[in-house]
Amino acid sequence: MNMTSDIQAAFVRAQQDAQALPKKLGNDVMLRLYGLYKQGSGGDAGTERPGGFDFVGAAKYDAWDALRGKSTEDAQREYTELVRSLQAGS
Repeated sequence: MNMTSDIQAAFVRAQQDAQALPKKLGNDVMLRLYGLYKQGSGGDAGTERPGGFDFVGAAKYDAWDALRGKSTEDAQREYTELVRSLQAGS
């Protein structure tokens, strides 16, 4: 296995682990997880920011767009580290 596939495998495991996190997370943490997940799985955000009264959609878009330019591998690594720290209760 190479470094990239190790990071991707850890990212996939972290996605599964995130589903099992026991406690309610704050909005800031949830948005950080969302942004890192989207950047790690799809790259930069598109150009269409939700508008109108879609406040949740806009917040999610902004969290993702704030990571524009971050490499997929870096986003996957940060996502994995964040999930691990949440599991540890940090």
